Formats: sequence, C-alpha cells, structure tokens
Amino acid sequence: MEDPTILVVDDEPAIREMIRTIFAGAGYRQVLTAADAAGALALLHRKMPDLLILDVMLPGEMDGFGLLRAVRAVSRVPVLMLTARGEAADRVSGFQQGADDYLVKPFLPQELLLRVQAILRRAYPARDRCVRLAGAVVDLDRAEVRRPDSPDPLPLTAKEYAVFCKLAENAGRIVTIGTLCQTACGEIWQGYENTLMTHIRHLREKLETDPSAPRSLLTVRGLGYKLLVEEARL
Repeated sequence: MEDPTILVVDDEPAIREMIRTIFAGAGYRQVLTAADAAGALALLHRKMPDLLILDVMLPGEMDGFGLLRAVRAVSRVPVLMLTARGEAADRVSGFQQGADDYLVKPFLPQELLLRVQAILRRAYPARDRCVRLAGAVVDLDRAEVRRPDSPDPLPLTAKEYAVFCKLAENAGRIVTIGTLCQTACGEIWQGYENTLMTHIRHLREKLETDPSAPRSLLTVRGLGYKLLVEEARL
C-alpha cells in the first residue's frame, strides 16, 4: 500500500528514533511514536494507523499485551510485537491475543523492513487496476487488453496507454482533442491531431469488437472523445 501510517510504541527514545530513521530511509513518511500505552491510546483515538509496532515491556499500568487487547477490542489493524522478551511463552501469548508477527530485539533493520512489508501486503492486498469495457478489459498495471475473442492479451504502446489512461480518468465525460494531444506528446501539441487519430484508431482495434461501430471509445464530433466503461478500478 502507498504511504501507510505506522505507530511505534516503545519506551526507549533511542529505539523509537532508530525505527523512525529506518523507515524514513525506506520511504515511509508517516511514522508516529509513543512512549507508553496512554500516549498510544491518545493517538489511536484520533486515528487508527495502518500498522502498529508494539513493545511488550511498557511503563505504567498497561503493558504491551494490555494495549494489544485494547486495540483488538476495536480494530483488526495489523500489529507487530517488537520486544526484548523472546521467550516462547511470550510469543505464544502475543499471537493468541491477536498479534500478526513477533520480532525480538536486537534486530536487523532489513529484517524489520521485510516483516513490515510482508504484514502490509497480507493486510492490504493490492487491487488490480482494471477498466472493464463492453467488449474488453484493460489491465492498467500490465498495459494490455484482454478480449474474449483473442487468445492472447493485446499490448498497448506507450502513447496508446497514455491516451487511454486520460480517457479512463474522465470516463463518461468528453476529453478534448487538445487535452489528448497534450497527454500524448507534451506541451507543444499543435499539428499532432492526425497522429492522435491514428492512436485512436489503433486503440479501437484493440478495445472494440467492431472498430467501425465502437461501443466504448466514442467520437464526439468537433470536440474530442469519450470512453464509456462498465467498471473501473483505477
């Protein structure tokens, strides 16, 4: 998932700062920290993060297991237990109370990152970005068109892909010729209209069952083009 919010709960300032630095180096920009359960609960009441990294040995009346139980009473947010207590009984207790993974200090930064990435992939599986048309499905992640009458996917060229994405972003609305030309070739697009028509023709050959009678990629005479979709997951 893109730019997840991670809450790190640990009573050691050096550990909190180290984890923040590790995540910042890996491109994670939204890392919150708390030194105890009370501070963590205050943050959780404002907004539930996408991942909780939780130390078992916390100061105060509520330890990490108590905080985990409080979280599990209201949310299934993934939780990684990060602690110096590596005894089997502690790991079993953490898993029984709903932890998703367990990492014992000291740890390697790369191992922490790999475990976090694995947890996020399991908890928030990526959705395919597909656009379903009357006679085809366009997979935006693979830049290809799947049609029931074609045994193999039909690849889109870079220009065709750019034009299609602009149309898909504005599905059901008119996209002007100028906008599509600018999308395909940049700021200086005057004189590109005929080339755009070629891209549109090639797109229709891939998208339409009958390109001469299109049902999805329509011409709006004098204005531009419009894409009609049945379902879009962008």
